[in-house]
Amino acid sequence: MKFPAIGKAAGSVLALLLVSIPAMAQQGGNAPPAKLYNTAKQKLLEGKQVFSHTISRPDPAAYCEEAPHYDYTWFEMQHSTLTWADVEKMIATCPRVGAIPMIRMPDELESSIQKATDLGVLGIIMPTVDTVEKAEATARYARYPPEARRSSGGGQARRIWGVDGINYRETFNDNMLVVVMIETPAGVANAYDIARVRGVDVVIIGNNDLSQFSGLPQKHPRYQQMLEEVRDATLKAGKIFGNAGAQYREGYSVSKDSFFFQNGPSNDGWVNPRTRGRGNQAEGEESVTRPRQ
Repeated sequence: MKFPAIGKAAGSVLALLLVSIPAMAQQGGNAPPAKLYNTAKQKLLEGKQVFSHTISRPDPAAYCEEAPHYDYTWFEMQHSTLTWADVEKMIATCPRVGAIPMIRMPDELESSIQKATDLGVLGIIMPTVDTVEKAEATARYARYPPEARRSSGGGQARRIWGVDGINYRETFNDNMLVVVMIETPAGVANAYDIARVRGVDVVIIGNNDLSQFSGLPQKHPRYQQMLEEVRDATLKAGKIFGNAGAQYREGYSVSKDSFFFQNGPSNDGWVNPRTRGRGNQAEGEESVTRPRQ
């Protein structure tokens, strides 16, 4: 579907809304669709940017202190020694604390995605997606049938989200957010085919790694062109685009179409006291302390 009159960014958001409407309509006939309890996804559907804090150590106190100030939590399991039990404990310590729990995954195995969803995350972030096959594997196990192949298991997810009359099993698929990261020239070349995989909701650039794997500094014209190519492919597929580096939220050719970021400004101007580092700040970004405008 094309959106000639409303612009690329609005078109991508509208496309995702259209995908969500049938499932929501079943809940209320002609009534307005209920807002999602995945508030980060809800903001994306409303055309708003979302930002995270990043947790890369087993520290429930830090998680509970920081999470109320951000849209979502980026639990870092690709570049850390966090275990599933560590993440499970943190989510259980402060359930529904504000930031929606999401994990940057260590791999795309069914067993890993099953553990992530069972412990209560509402978002999967898959790094280094170069191929359609990896995107398909990610989406395949991230939702329940009939949309995908998540199996029914135990875990604390139902206790976390199945509250106040919410049927977790019936609402989970709508609230799940599947994010894939393009981080190599191969991923750039395959971006459209990756983005159009059913079940993929968001495509973001892994800015530091794309620079590393391409051998180009981020200010290089060809690097910026690659960002635009992925942006165009993502919007053509009707999906949401973003960048891991929150500096891309403004001042770049892709900024107006970028909605999903790692780290960046808090919701309320709160200053994160932790020191800089890959696990604590956005990829390639300086610490941001001012509130959002």
